[in-house]
Amino acid sequence: MDYTRDELLEAKRQIGSTLHKLRATRQTLEGKEDPRRYRSQITLATRRIAAFEIAITLIDTALRDRPRPDEMEGGCP
Repeated sequence: MDYTRDELLEAKRQIGSTLHKLRATRQTLEGKEDPRRYRSQITLATRRIAAFEIAITLIDTALRDRPRPDEMEGGCP
């Protein structure tokens, strides 16, 4: 499927926001008095963080492969 540059940028922004929240959640859980009780939640957050980091890398690659509108011939997509 082909996405516009704006769609990719918005997806990256949304994923970045979710990543920020996941990292904060993981840090909170790891800081609990007995973090072993939260091992499954910490593992889930860690795996989701890794998946979203991959997604951002793929979005960055897709963005790099698309010229910005001001770089295109005639200035039109």
